[in-house]
Amino acid sequence: MSRKRFVIFLFSLAILAIFNAFSLWSVYLLFADGNFGLMVTMIVLTLLIDIIALNPKGYPYRYMIPAMILLFILTLYPMYYTFRTAFTNYGTGHLFTRQQSIQKLLSDYFYIPESPEEFEFSIFIELDDYKPTDRFITLLKSKETGALFAAPRPQPVTKDAEGNITLATAKMVQVSGDSFSTGGVSYTLSISPDDKILAIRATSGERFIYFYSPQDDSTRPNAPFYFSEIRGIWLRNAEFTDSEGNQVRLFPNSLYTTFATTERKYALRTETTFDAGRAVQETVVYNRQTNRTLVEEGGFFYDIDENGNEFAVEGYISDVGFWNFVRMFRDPKISGPFFQVFGWTFAWAGLSVLFSFTIGLALAITLNDKRLKGKKIYRTLLIIPWAVPAFISALVWRNGFFNETYGVLNRFIIQGLFGLEPIKWLNDAFWAKVSVLLVNTWLGFPYMMTVSLGALQSIPEEFYEASSIDGATKFQRFRKITFPLLMVTVAPLLVGSFAFNFNNFTGIYLVTQGGPAIVGASTPAGATDILISYTFKLAFEGRGQDFGFASAISILIFIIVAGFSWINFKLSGSFEEVSR
Repeated sequence: MSRKRFVIFLFSLAILAIFNAFSLWSVYLLFADGNFGLMVTMIVLTLLIDIIALNPKGYPYRYMIPAMILLFILTLYPMYYTFRTAFTNYGTGHLFTRQQSIQKLLSDYFYIPESPEEFEFSIFIELDDYKPTDRFITLLKSKETGALFAAPRPQPVTKDAEGNITLATAKMVQVSGDSFSTGGVSYTLSISPDDKILAIRATSGERFIYFYSPQDDSTRPNAPFYFSEIRGIWLRNAEFTDSEGNQVRLFPNSLYTTFATTERKYALRTETTFDAGRAVQETVVYNRQTNRTLVEEGGFFYDIDENGNEFAVEGYISDVGFWNFVRMFRDPKISGPFFQVFGWTFAWAGLSVLFSFTIGLALAITLNDKRLKGKKIYRTLLIIPWAVPAFISALVWRNGFFNETYGVLNRFIIQGLFGLEPIKWLNDAFWAKVSVLLVNTWLGFPYMMTVSLGALQSIPEEFYEASSIDGATKFQRFRKITFPLLMVTVAPLLVGSFAFNFNNFTGIYLVTQGGPAIVGASTPAGATDILISYTFKLAFEGRGQDFGFASAISILIFIIVAGFSWINFKLSGSFEEVSR
């Protein structure tokens, strides 16, 4: 082996080692996060790449490694994730795992005991260029004992999807004399002759001045900043813990003008049950205030109120088997709108292909006539709807033509020319369907015209000359020669166009957004929704997300489109070997 090849080999080996190290680190993080599907995908992908890179017989496949990475990450894993989600209740109310929901029950829920210890409080903030900041210290004074405690700004523990703090914690320390220490820093109180605390100085140099207290009317001018920047962000869900482990929160009974001791509402305990005569111990969640065990059923934890009624507290992701598929047929409020959407999807795709192909073929036959002059101009003008981006055309049709008040169709034609009542293009189920079909035909006929024109020009002129000698009429020549030979080329494209329109989300959503809504539907189904837009609404719109049901419909769409693709391959002979 030459020196150059040896250096290249070492360089390739180093890159492979770095890739494997990154993969192992990713696998560890995915395992710790419980994302086993993506973890298995990473392991299989890494092994395949290693085999291809180290095996001399795998040399031809090395150029496929980038495509293989994209295939696994962007295609195979999303397919697996969709299939997995379709058999769960993942959605609004079921966004966390069971363990995460239990942790939320143990940490996020609390109650006020019958005789809590209350604390008056004062906020001391640090100034920056004479302007208040959100760096602050809270002094709390017990109303029972008069003991003084200090707490630094709480640290965020959990946040919601929008970044708002849902839990922040800090340690309370007792002030001894005029000083206290927390976080490795010592602080000294600056006290006036009349025993008022004016500021807090830190040994590290920071200075916190007295800023606000609900019990001090003189600090009311500072209330807006306190409510928006201090309480609204940091203290709303803050939890201070004293040396004995008691939790202290803002007290709702005093309109949040004091702090008070609180108790964790839920905890874990072990209960013994009997199953088939055998004693079984299981860990359950119970309400510490009522001592009642929470009922766990259907992916929810249910608590019981004083009247004995169950109410949902927390939900978690659980396997539901084929329930999402069964819902499509058994639940009347779901099956009715679903089958309307299902039927309209086929009608929409079929009519879109029919109208665009009919108009495109008619224009292609016209442009193919040798006697027509200015063909290039006509072709250029007729290709414009295809050249303009579809979303621009869709929005122009929606706002410029179909607007009920000032749209061109209603204002100048329906009302201006014929004097009729304006048509509710987007708010009536029938006319909304007409609208989306008009727009999709406008967008689709140039493509059909182009492919038909190309197919027509490939038909030999001898066929038409022979038919003319036999006395065939123009219609007979079209029916016996043009159309059959045209379909040999165009038929696979029509099937492909049908499959495209079957999932044509843009053509529906930008014009009608799937509306108008179907009356009585428990899901966000609209009269012009097709399966793909209905799936989008289930996942991201409506009263809540239902990712599990949306994934089940996605699988149904995948099966249907895969069927059309198979038909297309059969018609076009894409995978058939050419016999020699």
